[in-house]
Formats: sequence, structure tokens, C-alpha cells
Amino acid sequence: MLFSVFPLTDTDIWWHLACAREWVVTWTPVRGNIVNVHEFFQQVVSFVYTLGGAPLLVAFKALLWGTVFLLFLLPLRRKTFGLVPVAVLAAALFCFRFHFELRPVVFSMLFLGIYWNLVPRIFDREGFRKIPIVLLLLCLQWLWCRFQGLYILGPVLVAVFAAGEFVRKNHGGKGLALLVLLFLAMPFLHRDGLELFLYPFGLLDRLMGLTESAVVFAGGIAENRSPLTLLMEGENVLADILAILFAVVSLALAVRGIAKSPRRTEPTTAWLCITAVLALAAERNIVLFLPAMCYFVLNLERPLNMPCHARRLGMYLPVVLLFAVLGVWCRSLLPYDRTMVSSLRVPVAAAQWMKSNPHEGRLFNDDRAGGYLAFENPGDSTYMDGRFILKSAEFFGRYLEYPEKPETYMHDVDSLGVDRAIFPLRYYARWDGVISAMLRSGKWGAVYVDSGFVVLDRKNLR
Repeated sequence: MLFSVFPLTDTDIWWHLACAREWVVTWTPVRGNIVNVHEFFQQVVSFVYTLGGAPLLVAFKALLWGTVFLLFLLPLRRKTFGLVPVAVLAAALFCFRFHFELRPVVFSMLFLGIYWNLVPRIFDREGFRKIPIVLLLLCLQWLWCRFQGLYILGPVLVAVFAAGEFVRKNHGGKGLALLVLLFLAMPFLHRDGLELFLYPFGLLDRLMGLTESAVVFAGGIAENRSPLTLLMEGENVLADILAILFAVVSLALAVRGIAKSPRRTEPTTAWLCITAVLALAAERNIVLFLPAMCYFVLNLERPLNMPCHARRLGMYLPVVLLFAVLGVWCRSLLPYDRTMVSSLRVPVAAAQWMKSNPHEGRLFNDDRAGGYLAFENPGDSTYMDGRFILKSAEFFGRYLEYPEKPETYMHDVDSLGVDRAIFPLRYYARWDGVISAMLRSGKWGAVYVDSGFVVLDRKNLR
């Protein structure tokens, strides 16, 4: 919970807030009619933001992530934890803390945590006693369908526990299959039921790059790449090494346990395997894996016979590690200001200047700034935002080429009637070549500059 206390660095939260007010439309072409699968998430975060702004959103985010880990560890409440695994997990979670963003996935993890505790009770009870639990989970599944497209993980988790029940008792296959189908059918109780049902398959396509369009998304977005790929490219080295290490070790231990006694394998172990594979497939999936990993590590049996010096070392080192992690975490809070908005990642001051100095033509913006601009200045339609799924492969591929091909960018902005452009100067500052080309052309001039962003307007050459 503490480790998720940091500013709103994920820029997508702003277009979620903008969409809660009204559906945001960019002036560039949109690919088809996309269902708003995040509708309930947007309304919840908008309500919280209205009450207390960004600081309350950060507190809300911390509460949600803390609840997620509490729910996943709740089945172990009668178990005594050793200091060593607790200290190691605390250090690991600190290294992964910037994955604990306020994204729709936090609600997916919250629902999964509830399922983690309630689904086993379906199979522990007989007859009518299990019906209230099933009905409650079906209601949660219906809600989940409008919080995030990963609602498909609910039926998958139910299927994992159902498969474990079938293997142990070797009967009731039709009833278990019907149970899973009920969860899969929940999207059809919403409007746009078919589109909602198909949405998770589009996410899988984007993640794995199965179609031509998805290849662009999978290769162009860092968080969609495997930690192995990012490690070879030198990005987030420590976090990538830890993600690979934890996923591979967890996967090896889980597979070893399954191979030894497949009929006695806990469904939670099978779930660990699934999430470990997902974490190795894409960096963004690490948050799906971490709660299951924590459960698995803390559920391991501790060695009974240890030498005296090893026991002493096991007492002092974890305490030192815990205090070191807490100390580094406290120090990491010093650069944050009270607004809890990362002004170097979103154009806070630039957006205010642009609102006070309107322009007549079209705006070009970096995708990470699009959501914030739509939220703060809804009267000025944006070129791009974080909803890459709404754009075609051709459009998004051409957009990704602009930093390497300034001449292509210059041609496009001239033909599209763009008369204002805003670029980041610090985080994800890949636009230096484009900015230089614009200034050299004599057609553009910098009208606003701060430490994080620059705004360029087209000159009136008449």
C-alpha cells in the first residue's frame, strides 16, 4: 500500500477522467465503433477526483493496491510468516512500485482477489449453500465487464479451480463446464454485448502481435514487450532482471510440484504458472503475477533444521533489509509536490497557457499528453491519446515513424492543417529532430517553453 504512494505518472488516467465527463474524440480517424469497456472505472475515479483531486486519487490508488494484496494473502491468515520471505518480497515490491498505477487493471486485480477467496468455497459447499456465492460472483463478473477488458480472467480463474475439482473427484464435469459458461456469458447482459465479449481477444491480439495491426502495437509500446526484450535493449534493467528471475523460479517450482503429484496440485499453483507466463510475455502483466507470487512464496514450507549461525543471520538481515527499503521509500517521497501530478509527464503549465491562447487550426500532440490536454482543455481537439486500440495500424505506424523521419512529419502537418504542436522535452523526449526541423523551416516558432514541454505555432507568413 505504501509503495503505491507516488504522483499520477500514468498519463492514461487523464483521458479516463475526460471520458467520464464526455466521450473524447480526437480529430484524427478512429478505427470502427469501439465499446467503452472502462465506463465504470471512469465514473469511479471521476467521483473520487471531484471529491479531492489528484491527492485523493493517489490515496485511493494506495488503498486499492493494498486491498488487492490483502485479499490474495487472506487465505494464509492462520499461517506464520518468516522474516526472510517478508523482507525479500517487500524489497521486490519496492522495485516494482511504479507498476502500481491507477489503471483499470487495479480493479481487475481487486475482483480477482475476491474470486481468490470465494471461488474455493463454491466447491467446499453442497447444494443450495453454494448458490449465494455463485450469484454474488456473477454480479461481480457483470460489473467487471465494464471496468476493464481483463474481465476474462474471472472465468479463467473459475475454470482453473473447476479443473482442479474435476481432477480430484473425477466427476461433475457438465456442472463445472456450465458454471464457467455462466461467467463467460455475463458480457451479453450489457448493451453492446457481442463487442464486449470479443474485447479481450483484441487485447490478446495486441499483446501477442497476432495480426498486422497488432504487430505495430506490440512492437511500438514498451510495456507490451517482454522483459527479456526490454532487458536486451537496456530499459528498466533492475526491474526486468527481477521480473524474469521471479517468474522463471516461480514457474520452475510450480511445474516441479505439479509433476510430482498432479492430482494433489492446488489450483493456486496452476494460476501462478499462468500469471508467470503472462509476466514473461509482457512487462505490463507483472501486476497480474506479483500477488500470486507473494501468496506462493509465503505459503512455502520453511526449513526446520538450520545451523545456529544461519538462524542468527536469518534474524538480523531481514530486519536490516526492511528498514533499508523503508528508508529508501521515504527518501523517494522528497521530490514529490502536494499536487501529486507529475508536471514533467503531462503539460500542466503548457495546457493552461494553451487555454489562454487559443489557435484556429488543428493541434498536433504527443500521445502521452493527449489525455491530459483533453481533460484540461476539451475545446481543443487532440491529435492522439493513449487509446491506441482506436487507431489503425497504418496511422499508428506512421505516427511512430515521425521522430525518425521529420520530413514525413513536416509533410503531414502541412497537408492536415496543423497550426500548433506540443512536444515533451524530458520524459519520452524523442521529438528533438522534429522540433529542429520545424524551427529550421522558418514556418514555425516556439511560443511557450518550460522545463517539460515546448509549444510551437505556425507563423503567419502573409
